[in-house]
Amino acid sequence: MPGDDSPDLATAGRRLRIKILLALVLASGVPILVLAYVVRGLLVPGAAGDPAVGQVALRAVLLLTALGVLAGGYIIWDIGGTVARMAQVMASEQVMGGLVRRNNEVGTLMGSFNKMLTTIENQAAEINSFATRLDAAYKELESTNARLKETSFKDEVTGLYNRRFFSLRLEEELSRYRRFNHPVSVVLLDLDGFKSVNDSLGHAVGDDTLRDVAQILMKHSRGINVVSRYGGDEFAVLLVETSKAGARLYADRIREVVAKYPFSHGKILTASFGVASLPDDEASTAEDLFRSADEALYAAKRAGKNQVAAASGSPAKVL
Repeated sequence: MPGDDSPDLATAGRRLRIKILLALVLASGVPILVLAYVVRGLLVPGAAGDPAVGQVALRAVLLLTALGVLAGGYIIWDIGGTVARMAQVMASEQVMGGLVRRNNEVGTLMGSFNKMLTTIENQAAEINSFATRLDAAYKELESTNARLKETSFKDEVTGLYNRRFFSLRLEEELSRYRRFNHPVSVVLLDLDGFKSVNDSLGHAVGDDTLRDVAQILMKHSRGINVVSRYGGDEFAVLLVETSKAGARLYADRIREVVAKYPFSHGKILTASFGVASLPDDEASTAEDLFRSADEALYAAKRAGKNQVAAASGSPAKVL
């Protein structure tokens, strides 16, 4: 934009018009009059009068003509300068206007870009929030599935693993035995006279007794072993990496603890045990191995209870 001392364009235009008219009069009108005067003197004899006066007049006219031409030329030169200054002012205004427009366009573009960035940031925040909620929901689902799985494999009364989980783990250990020939043993435990506790004292006391036996088994078992309630008052223990001799020692230790344990009902309770192992006993499947231990358990029952019997391929041997 021009400074405060720049002339108003309308006023400058009017002054320029006056200057142009004056320049035309001085540069064109005066020479025409002189020309007319000379022509008159040449074409009309005697019109000039006294020759001396005519010479003076002619010189005066020529001088006035020269002055008029010079004045007109100066005015025209001044007009050129004024036009140049006006052009500069207009060019400056156009440049400044272009800069302003460009600044406005850049400002608009930056504003749109900032809005777009703000939108992207908001969307990214929403996505992160959604991902966080999704991750939390996924973790909660995993936890819920784990609890459900754990619940489906746990006995409600004792908190031990149930028959289903024991069977699955027995299959796994049998497969591992086939690959690496590592020993695995099964110990079955059945409480002697448990029915009389239930009948005389009620199922609540019976459940407390089962829980006490479960605690005994857990306390005297390694973490890698699988302790389960197989059904009723029967418990099954899967001894990983345990030979038949080790399984017999384990069963006999549990037998002694149960026989001496001070149950809340005050009665003495004993247990009978059946043991079967691989590779000591002949068993091609998990069912065969479990059946061998079950037969050994019934051999211990028939032999008088509170005993440990081990399968031997032939009739179970009572220890």
